[in-house]
Amino acid sequence: MLQTNDETNSGTTLDLPIDDAGDSWQDLLSITADPPERRTKCEFCKRPQVVCWCSSLPNPPLDIASSIVILQHPAEEKRTLRTALMLQLGLKPGKCVVYKGKKFPTPKNQAELEPILKSPNSLLLYPSKTSVPLESIRQEADQSGEGGPFTLVLIDGTWPQAKAMYASSPMLHNMRQVKLIAVGTSDYIIRTQPTEGCLSTLETAAQSLAVLENRPELRTLLVQPLHTLCKYQLDNGAVEHQSKEFRIKNNQYPKQIGKRLNRLLNYSNICRSEIQEADTGNGNEDHLNEIQNYATSVANS
Repeated sequence: MLQTNDETNSGTTLDLPIDDAGDSWQDLLSITADPPERRTKCEFCKRPQVVCWCSSLPNPPLDIASSIVILQHPAEEKRTLRTALMLQLGLKPGKCVVYKGKKFPTPKNQAELEPILKSPNSLLLYPSKTSVPLESIRQEADQSGEGGPFTLVLIDGTWPQAKAMYASSPMLHNMRQVKLIAVGTSDYIIRTQPTEGCLSTLETAAQSLAVLENRPELRTLLVQPLHTLCKYQLDNGAVEHQSKEFRIKNNQYPKQIGKRLNRLLNYSNICRSEIQEADTGNGNEDHLNEIQNYATSVANS
């Protein structure tokens, strides 16, 4: 007789005959696991149909004169709540192109991407020392009657990823570099933003297109899928997130403020000051130099 010990709370043992033990194992081995039911996915956004946001996309897709090029860090593709695809589907096919990598151009896309990055009508959205307000580019084009249509190049990744991508891509350093000034507050309320002025890729592109195309309605139309996504998440247990800047100001931030976040907060405050100066017409060279210095410190953080 084969004895198997099954220690229980009462300290008793269970004795099974050899034949019974063998039959029990055979029964267990013969059980087949039912495959998990796969939820039907949308062929466009690739999300389960119950959480598809395609019904909120502009219909038909928006036709614009400008173009968007997104340089996307490979890690972004793994994020479930990424917004770049919303932008691609919201615009007419070919108006938004995504290139993946950690430095650009790569041998794989050099023939296609290099002419874009070298074009005088291509603008890199990046807070460098030489970046100028995007609004001024539009004003110059309107006054001169020259320039445009523009290609706006965005770096898609976390700030450390974007900084590394920029540093390893010398061709980006020679581009005309721009920044958004009046950005407002992000509608991506289910994700924590560093400051009140930080936007998602979709919102950044939508706001930039509204400026370049002189069509304010573009921002509203393009971010509708983001509103749908956030509403579904909130209806199913997600909570609304305040920015780190908001939590710090209201003594709700539980961690020590790091150097990079501190620089971002200072840069955000200076940008708001720049908006006020522009509105009142009291801008001065010292103030602009201060903004450039902070932009450089953020880029190098």
